[in-house]
Order: sequence, then C-alpha cells, then structure tokens
Amino acid sequence: MMRSLCLLLAFWVPLAAAADLNPRLREGELEIDTPKGPLSLRFHNEGLVEAHYQPPHTKQLPSFTLASTQPLRAVQLQRRGDQYRFGCAECRIEVRIDSDPFRLSYYRDGELLIAEEAGLYAHETRRGFRFALEPEEMLLGGGQRVLGMDRRGERLPLYNKAHYGYTTESRQMYFSLPALWSSRNYILLFDNSAKGWMDLGKREPGILQFDALSGRTAYLIAAGDTPQQSLKHYLQASGMPPLPPRWALGHYASRFGYRNEAAVREVVRLHREQGFPLDAVVLDLYWFGPDIKGHMGNLAWDHAAFPDPERLIADLREDGVRTVLITEPFILTTSKRWQEAVDAGVLARDVAGRPKTFDFYFGNTGLIDVFDERAADWFWGILHGLKQQGVAGWWGDLGEPEVHPSDTVHAIGVADEIHNAYGHQWAGIVYERQVRDFPQERPFIMMRSGAPGSQRYGMIPWTGDVDRSWGGLKPQVELALQMGLFGFGYIHSDLGGFAGGKRFDRELYTRWLQFGVFNPVFRPHAQDHIPPEPVYHDARTRELALQAIRLRYQLLPYIYTAAWQHSTEGLPLMRPLFYLDPGNRALIERDDAYLFGDALLVAPVVSRRQRHMQLELPPGVWIDFFGNSVLQGGQSHQIKLQPEHIPVYARAGSFVPMIEAVAHTGEYSTRALQLHYYADPSVRVGHGQLYDDDGESRHAPGSQAFDLLRFKAEQAAESFAIDLSREGGDYRGRPAQRSIELIIHQWPGQPQRIRLGDATLPLHAEGSHSQPHTAPGAWYDSSNRRLHVRFEWVGDAARVMVEG
Repeated sequence: MMRSLCLLLAFWVPLAAAADLNPRLREGELEIDTPKGPLSLRFHNEGLVEAHYQPPHTKQLPSFTLASTQPLRAVQLQRRGDQYRFGCAECRIEVRIDSDPFRLSYYRDGELLIAEEAGLYAHETRRGFRFALEPEEMLLGGGQRVLGMDRRGERLPLYNKAHYGYTTESRQMYFSLPALWSSRNYILLFDNSAKGWMDLGKREPGILQFDALSGRTAYLIAAGDTPQQSLKHYLQASGMPPLPPRWALGHYASRFGYRNEAAVREVVRLHREQGFPLDAVVLDLYWFGPDIKGHMGNLAWDHAAFPDPERLIADLREDGVRTVLITEPFILTTSKRWQEAVDAGVLARDVAGRPKTFDFYFGNTGLIDVFDERAADWFWGILHGLKQQGVAGWWGDLGEPEVHPSDTVHAIGVADEIHNAYGHQWAGIVYERQVRDFPQERPFIMMRSGAPGSQRYGMIPWTGDVDRSWGGLKPQVELALQMGLFGFGYIHSDLGGFAGGKRFDRELYTRWLQFGVFNPVFRPHAQDHIPPEPVYHDARTRELALQAIRLRYQLLPYIYTAAWQHSTEGLPLMRPLFYLDPGNRALIERDDAYLFGDALLVAPVVSRRQRHMQLELPPGVWIDFFGNSVLQGGQSHQIKLQPEHIPVYARAGSFVPMIEAVAHTGEYSTRALQLHYYADPSVRVGHGQLYDDDGESRHAPGSQAFDLLRFKAEQAAESFAIDLSREGGDYRGRPAQRSIELIIHQWPGQPQRIRLGDATLPLHAEGSHSQPHTAPGAWYDSSNRRLHVRFEWVGDAARVMVEG
C-alpha cells in the first residue's frame, strides 16, 4: 500500500507543478516555471519570439543566431482560464501557454501556426523539441541540400560537411541550417550549434523533431503577413546582411590556382586586351606555398613565387582589380607558423590539454580555436598585416571545419557542441575586427560554411565543390533559393563547375555563365586542367562569355539596388516564385525558375543540346527581356532557346535601370542611365527604384550619403506618365544631373506629344535615333515596339507625360 502511494505521489507531483507556472513578466521577458525547468519567452521584435528552456543540469551555450538579446518591452501577459496569452498589440505572433499539460502554441490573427507536441526533451546525451505538423504543410529549409524544394518527409543531418563533386542529389553539404520555412508562412529555427538532426515527418508523419547531441535548448519563431515579412522579422533579430562593396558584384578571375605573380598578371592582361570587364582576382593556396600539401598555415606570401606582393596588389588596384586571398583555419605541423601557434596557445586542444593534431588531406595539422579570444586576436593580427599590404577581401575555405575530430576541445566546448558554428565564429572575427580597424571600408568575406546569423557578418557563401557537369548545374537554383530564405542572399556557385571534367564543354560553360549573370556573385572558378576564365578559350566561347559579362555590368544599377534591398528589407537577390503568390502550392516546389530582384524572372538552361523549354509562368504578364514577345502568366509556354542567352522575362509594370558596360566598377556611374519600363494595360501603376552611393563607404546607407531614385508609372486609356523623385544626400561621385534614356517597352505606336514637366520634347522620326545620348527628344522603334525618351534630370521631382 505504501509503495503504491509513493508511486502515485511521484506521478502526481509533476502534474501539480505543471498547473503552477508562476509566470513573471520583467522588462519584456516572460519567465515561467515549467515541469521541465525554467523557460524564458522574449519577443525580439513584433514578428519574432524566442523560447529558451533551461532544464536543470543541462549546459547552455550562447546564441550564435541572435544579434541582440534585448527583448521588446511593449508586451503583455493575459490569463484566460487555464491558458496564458503572451504578445502585444503590434505583434504578429501570439504565444498561448497551456498549463495542464504544459504546451506552447503560436498563433497569427487567431490562426494556429505551429504548436509543441511533447515540446522540449532533454537527456544526458540527447536534447531537442517535438512539434505537431499539419497534414498538408510543406517545409523548406535545412540549408544546402539537393533534395527538391519541399523537404517534408526527410530526416536531415545537421553537421556541416564537405561533399566534393556533388550533382543532382546531396543530403549533407557544406552549410546546414537548423531552420525551416513552412507553407503556413512562419520560420522555425532551432538555436543550437551542435551536431544533430531534423526529422520532418519521416519517422512519424505528423511530427517535426529536432534532435541534438548537446547545445542550447532554444528555438525561434518568426512570422509576418507574407514570406518576405517573416524573413525580415527573422533578420531584424539575427542581423541584417550589410551591403557589400560594389566591386563584389563584378566579374572575378579565379581558379585553383594561380601559381605565381606572372600568372596573375597574365590573366589580368588577357582580360583587358580582350575587352572583358574584371574587378577581382582570387588567389588560391599557392600564394603561401609551392605545393598543395605541406604549407597550409604559413599565412604568409611565398616570396619565391610572389617576390613583391605589395607592388603586385598596387598595380592590380591601379587597373581596377582587387586582390582576394584564400585562408584556412588549419595550421599544419610542417608550416612555418606551427611553433608560433603552439607558443601563442591558439590551437584547439586534446583531452590532455595539448594542441590537438590529426591527419587530413593536406597534412598533419592543428586547428585554430576561433572561440578563444587569444586565438581570434592572433589570427586577425596576421590578416591585419595582409590588409595593410592592400588585400581587399578574404576567402575562407574548409571552414566546416572539413575535418573536426569529436574529441577536439575548444574554449567553450568540445567539437560536436560547436561544430556548426565554427565558420560563423571565424567570419565574426574577421568582420568585427576589420570594422574596428578599417571602419570606413565594407568587408568582403567569402566562406564555404557558416550558421544562422552569419549573414550579419557580410558572409558571401558559395555552394562548394560542385561537379563540372550538367548534373552540377541543375541543382544550383534550389541551393540558392533554400539559402536565401534565411538571409544568405549572396549564395552563388563556382560558375562553370569546379570538380573534375575530362574536356571542355562549351555549351555547359556558356550556359552556366549566362545563368551567372543573374546570380548575386559572378565568379567562374575551377580546377585548372580546364581553365575557368573565358580568355583562354576559343573565339565562339569568348564571344558568348563576353556578351554575358558585359550584360552583367550593364545590369549593375539593378543588381546593386537589389543588394541594397537585401541589406534593408532582407529580400534575397534570387527569390522563389511563390513570393509573387504565397498561397500557390505549385510555386513553392518550383526550382526551374526564380525571380532575380523585383522585375526579372530567370529560367536557366540546364540540359545539353536543349532547343526548347516548356516554361510555366506565374500569374501576371511577362515580357521577353531580350526580345519583344508578351506572354500571359498562369499558363505554360514553349520557349525556343537561343545560344546567346537563357530565357529571362520582365514582369509587366516593372523598371530595370541599366548603364553602358564598363571595364571595372571603378568606372561605374549612373550619370548616363537607361531606364527600362515594361508597360502593359493590365498594370495601371508600376513602381521601381535605384540605389546609388560611392560603392565603398560602410556608413553610406545610414548617413544619407546615397541617392535613392524612385520611379512610378501610371498608365490610363488616354495617357501615360512616369514620375521621378530622389531621396538622400551627397557622396563622392554623385552625378549633379543624369542623362536619362527612358525606354518604354510594348508601346503601341508613335505618340502625339511628350512633355517633361512644362516643356515639350522634340519627336524625332523613326530611324533618327543616332542623336547624341544627351540630346533631349524622343523616337519610336516600331519593329521592337519601344518608345525612347531622352532628357536631362537634375534630381528634382519630375514627370514625363506621353500623350496619344
């Protein structure tokens, strides 16, 4: 009898505790005593809430995701029977807290988004969360994988790991994210850096389970009225991606690798002689050693191959070309800095407290402990010296880390606890110290691996060592869209493919470069048995590549504006089609096409000898960017493919600002601007914008040292008007006035009159458009149905009125 009573009491106590939550709201943070230990709930903004459980005897690591831990103060707690409700008048999420049994549920406008099932579980070697999924819910996320857009039904390993030579399927890659976007329009992120898994209804169809070996027991929920708003709320809490230097959006010369100064000078010379725009040269590991193996960790110039690096960097910079250096976090025991690193105490350790050493492809090595402040200062001290020599940017490679033994001990934990945050911490060291020491300059940090929140360090990730094949090209849209959903808007691929390839495939190469025009970053890169640079190929390849690269530079005003939108609104440069129609489930699964910025829909060619494409367009009207055909959305069209370009369509009612191609972004100017508007009677009002600044100053967006040009088109039955306005201040290179060539696509015929404000512009006869670019006037191109209007604009509010 006594034993039965004890068992009954043991069962009864947790239930009683569950009903007595003792909620306490202090300066915006709600603290609750749950049956599983203390819980804190915080709104970091009106659209993001953090739930952080702290069960007894469970080690908690810091949040690597959150940029700030300051909670929103204007929150309230209400009680309705046995349920508490936590939120605010402006909040897009309401947390409902049930006491018996204890459970958190998340609502938007009274509609359930997601609810805990068992919620938190924590054991000695496992911890995680369980949530209930709705039957028709689609789930995107998990970071870099090649699995298809909807990943419901998958069990995803969360452990950053290299996948050399991947093609059309990859379950585990360089950059995993413990984050999901749901078709119910919320973002769920597990704020845990440890090795783990996300089960998206694979083992139990209605259950989402996150499972980790250790780490922080916290998660974030973000929600808004649209997917774009949900993303913005998440990035406001985890850090908006800063605007990169404008040169980062230009063309790079990059390979594995340039072995000496002569090779670097030669590749730049050939680009200039052949008329290819070029903004950067990227030096792989031969800058610090003559061989692939044995030298990693030198972190210093090999003066036998690069006798005067400062002169080289200065000469390249004079020619408009920046220098980017590869670095790795491994210090080989055969490198020149091994003993220095040991003596400085900057290496991760083994369980006996000695510098941890292990073998991998490049040799016997140690690993810099980026979680140790001494190591961070030591590492940055070396990079600072290189920066003073003129190095413009950093390429961080192998930062998963590529090899990371589980018994490696770091300053804040063992390897498996913090593995997925290693690249993130490394990027933070470089970014924060460069901002401190070179405060006016925008950092350039290209890295293969990171974690949620790495976007706030300006990280430019790429999709790793992709196979040089059509199979390698095919998944690149999926990879970019999945990463962009969580703020990694500069994700890109090694254009042309990196790994393998027995012979040069011109069609594959040119199709990949044509796709790259409409990528955030344009960087051909490969193993050097087949040159990745167009200047080393045949005349037809060079011709097609030159067309693509010149178009890239013509589009720089549009691309730079999209980058500014990414830094202010969180919008990725490559956007999924469902952004146009979030409720359209068919669009959620689309990875054959995407939006590039506000205006353009891009459909890459990803199959050999493909002559036609069946393309289903989203709702709306779409106008051929390279021609004059008009296609109706919401239906499928057969597109005849051209060798000179891939299919690109402009959304009716959109603006695309362009310039003439320049040799490098040092010559960039919006003084002479082509402003394309894509007209259609179905769109009565269209909007566009152009952002411009000096392209370099880190504080430009926040100090009014920019131009923000706004464009608005209004189309009626008898009239058409475009309004131009300007916001901002002054900056180096700002045009005092601009020569605008307004090109209105799909215009029906010769107008009767065109006015700029109160002035009437001259109408030139068709075929007389050989006027100087600055000559005011207009002419109609009937063969392409385009109306061209040229005028000078000083920046004051102006209206162009087309009559007839």
